[in-house]
Amino acid sequence: MATSADVRAAVLVDAAGGLLASSDSDHDRSRRFAELAHGLVEAADAATSEPTEQIEVQIGDGTVFVMRDSRVALACVAQRLALPALVLYDLRETLRAEAAAA
Repeated sequence: MATSADVRAAVLVDAAGGLLASSDSDHDRSRRFAELAHGLVEAADAATSEPTEQIEVQIGDGTVFVMRDSRVALACVAQRLALPALVLYDLRETLRAEAAAA
């Protein structure tokens, strides 16, 4: 999974939160990130009346972005000054490419 200069880590997870792909070679850290991303999606869905397609959360020195469709979610942690519109566009295009390849 390729990442842009602003993205520190990215994971692709299935609808149940299982890790499908990661930008990190550390499997345990990737699996933990996948679990946290899935939890974030579940929390966002619980707070709204419809499934959340995109999520943006500011953290200490960065931002967590999640883009998803009905099958998978793509989550990444980006540097604090990353442009949200560009990161979300890249995530959306990556999901489209993944769906076309599936």
